[in-house]
Amino acid sequence: MSDIEDTICAVASAAVGAAQGIVRISGPDSLRILRSVQRGQTDWPQRAPRRVPLEMDLGSPLGTVHGSALLWPTPRSYTGQVAAELHLPGCLPLLDAAVERLIASGARPARPGEFTLRAFLAGRLDLTQAEAVLGVIDADDRRSLDTALEQLAGGLSGPLGRLRADLLDLLSHLEAGLDFVEEDIQFIAPEELDAALCDAQRQLQTIRGQLSRRTSSADLPLVVLRGKPNAGKSRLMNVLSGASAAIVTDVAGTTRDPVHWQANLGRHRVQLADTAGIEAGRDSIERRAQTAGVQTDRRAAVRLICQDALDPAPQAPPTDATPTLFVRTKCDLLAADDAAKDHSASDGWIDTSSLSGQGIDRLREAIAELLDRVLHRDAGSVAGTAARCAASLDEAIAAVEEARSVLHGGGGEELVAAEMRLALSAIGEVTGEVYTDDILDRIFSRFCIGK
Repeated sequence: MSDIEDTICAVASAAVGAAQGIVRISGPDSLRILRSVQRGQTDWPQRAPRRVPLEMDLGSPLGTVHGSALLWPTPRSYTGQVAAELHLPGCLPLLDAAVERLIASGARPARPGEFTLRAFLAGRLDLTQAEAVLGVIDADDRRSLDTALEQLAGGLSGPLGRLRADLLDLLSHLEAGLDFVEEDIQFIAPEELDAALCDAQRQLQTIRGQLSRRTSSADLPLVVLRGKPNAGKSRLMNVLSGASAAIVTDVAGTTRDPVHWQANLGRHRVQLADTAGIEAGRDSIERRAQTAGVQTDRRAAVRLICQDALDPAPQAPPTDATPTLFVRTKCDLLAADDAAKDHSASDGWIDTSSLSGQGIDRLREAIAELLDRVLHRDAGSVAGTAARCAASLDEAIAAVEEARSVLHGGGGEELVAAEMRLALSAIGEVTGEVYTDDILDRIFSRFCIGK
């Protein structure tokens, strides 16, 4: 962040041909750089934002391109700096040439998310709103868009900001009493303090519940188990979930409807789905089971193709682009000499046994690594906000609960104040009053360049 005063530029519109494209520039030298690439005279605004004609000299062989510039000559812009948007013909090579011209005149290329990072550092957005910007960009349905827009408008940071302000006022009263403890002056009664803490606890739990719903089963990445009947899918699902989620028998075809269960796989909370064994349906019920399995498979973030280690017939590989892991099950049934071989190293399959636990940890890690790649583009979305904030809100709730417990137990008010400071710090981590460079890097590196 030491280069926050650099003047940066980038293409801000989508990387597709269009009638019009946008190049964004921000920083103290923005207007000087624009003047250096402008042909002719322009009446530049000094105070209020304004759109002005632009004749940009791109040099040989492109010459002059005509467009317009929307200028913010004061720090009252998105980034909190002097800034401009150049509206030019949407030819991608032309937009790239415009950026190169600005760089040659003194700007530097913007990093991913750097415009929004500057908006955050200037106090124009808090962290939850900054993440909502990415949520708007990545939204692929109306529900996701509405959720992101609500968060961008302060739907999360507004209640948290008010709660934080109330806790700060409460803490100031409590600490004022500590300053005058020898004079026996009471700035807030214990009953009033407990009522305020109880209300804060309720508000935090409400917000925490809202975030939990945003990462509900419908939003969790779906890991689907596919394979032939009796390929060990149900037992493997139970091992991965740590629960008796699916019925396990030696009778093929036990699973008909997809069975769903939430589980933690490494660093990911996922929804597992056990499906009917892949076979030709002989009656209407089996055909419906096959259809349900296919429909579930189409929604998979990651697919596990399961095959019995004793089955000599090779499993047909999938033909679509769904990220897939190949899992050999029941490896405890192999002969000792076969079991000693590392099949996984040679043929890409992961050898497992749900009974002995062989390969289960390796499979968990493989799923987590694949989800890291699959979900990278969504990691900064509104659901990503929920994942980032959950632990901090849990800490805030625990601190408020402990403050009330100390108060009820007759503990000193200085201990209550200490717990309240912990709660305030945890809330600050959510909205960005408390942050580290590492947190900012993780959030803003997920943006595309120009945002």
